[in-house]
Amino acid sequence: MKLLQSSLLLCLSASATMSYGQALDGEALRLLQASLKDSTLDAQAQLTNTKRALALDLSHQYAQLAPILQTEINQYQLAVNADDILSQHRLNDNVITKADASIRRVKGLSAKADSLVQVRLADETMLTPWQQGESPLFTYEPDGDERQWDYIEAFDIHGQVHQLDVYNLPQQPVFVVGIDSKKAFVAGLEVMRATFAEAQSAKKDGVLLSRAQTQAVADKPISTTVIKQISLKDDHEPWISGRAEIYGIVTGIDPSREEPVLDIVEMPYLDYADTTYYPNQIIIHWERYRWAAADMILMEHDDGTNYKVLATKLLEAAEQILKSIPDPEAQGYALIPQITNGILSVMPDAWFTNDDDFVDVYYTLQEGVEYPNLNGANGNAMTSFAPLVIQPRP
Repeated sequence: MKLLQSSLLLCLSASATMSYGQALDGEALRLLQASLKDSTLDAQAQLTNTKRALALDLSHQYAQLAPILQTEINQYQLAVNADDILSQHRLNDNVITKADASIRRVKGLSAKADSLVQVRLADETMLTPWQQGESPLFTYEPDGDERQWDYIEAFDIHGQVHQLDVYNLPQQPVFVVGIDSKKAFVAGLEVMRATFAEAQSAKKDGVLLSRAQTQAVADKPISTTVIKQISLKDDHEPWISGRAEIYGIVTGIDPSREEPVLDIVEMPYLDYADTTYYPNQIIIHWERYRWAAADMILMEHDDGTNYKVLATKLLEAAEQILKSIPDPEAQGYALIPQITNGILSVMPDAWFTNDDDFVDVYYTLQEGVEYPNLNGANGNAMTSFAPLVIQPRP
């Protein structure tokens, strides 16, 4: 489920008081943007072709697939992973196996036992007709901006092509063949965290905290900011889009050196737009940020994201901007939005329409400050932030 219908220009204008244009090495950022954009476009095309091939293949194998789906899919579980399908040993697994390897390669994920391929019934209202014997269609989510989709392609059990309406739910049962977004999302965040941690560790010159220092830190109160409640606007998504997989990127400056800090925060509860959630989730640990200020970018998992490439380019952009500022201390926390804007600027333009990751951004969140019902810069998210100090164990 994609959640943005606004542009990068609005985001970049949100901090008009910052000397953003003067601070950037424009040519370096343009090169970073071009590099990430090319990689993403290739990934989207490849993944779409992979999902299409899967949908067509499974439609042809429906006679063998049907008993497995009928066992695995019910009112409590509308999706089944390819591992569960293949464990029955009834299907020709050649296409599924190759598709899984291709998906992992494109997304920058290591080869693991669990498959990333998933078959999902598009809507729970389709369950009863399908269980009663109505023949299903097999489809896949197209790439690109949904506003430019003319139809959604689907295959019946004989491999015949059908054209489905983009927004109106089909009357016939439909299985969506694609990526297990939950597994891909979790694996992708692990890759991003590892990339950020590796870069940060390399700049610490191998210096580690002693046991005494670690205990001293643990004995102090921990200053944090939590999300008390959060909601995202409903933007009339197509029926083929499933649950969102939202995460946050918290950006700031390292308290002990002139280096950017990028932290990834998973938000697994934030599934649907037009719904309010009350997670009481810690989103910022303030000991990690200088000037008691940080920004937060809200992102969404997308099938076409290569997490290794994304993490590397975001980190490079943040470092490039910080290096281009002669005296960071003179600007103080005012430079943090410049880093955030620079990170956003290296994302492909398509990510700011409706087919990719960007959701919203919060500028200059400060330690110890409560923000009730705060709109993001793009007005897509409304969040209540509150300070929370965690006392050490007596």
